[in-house]
Amino acid sequence: MKSGSAGIESVNAPGRVSQFVAELKFLILNKKYLLPVLLNQAGSLLYFYTLSSADLSVAVPVSNSLTFVFTLLTGKLLGEDLGGKGAVAGMVLTMMGVTLCVISASQDS
Repeated sequence: MKSGSAGIESVNAPGRVSQFVAELKFLILNKKYLLPVLLNQAGSLLYFYTLSSADLSVAVPVSNSLTFVFTLLTGKLLGEDLGGKGAVAGMVLTMMGVTLCVISASQDS
C-alpha cells in the first residue's frame, strides 16, 4: 500500500475538501494501491468469519502468531529483507507453537 500510494504528494487541489476528494480519487483509481487494500479487507473478513466459528482458546493465539509469519512472507514476496536469521528462527518457532496448539486442540475434542 505504501508503494502504491507513491505520488499522492503531487495531488493538489484548492481547499481542504477538494484536496481530500482529489486524494481519494487518486487512491481509488490507482490499482497499485486499491488491490492490496481489497486483499487486506478480504483477509479481515476471513479472519472475523474464522474467529466466529472456531474455538477461541485456539483461534486467537493461532491468528495472532500467524500474523507475524504472513507479514514476513508477504514482505519477502514484495522484495523486502526478512530481517536475518533471527526472524527466520522466530517464524519457525512460531509455526511449531501453532502446530502444537492445533494438535492439542484436536486431541481435546
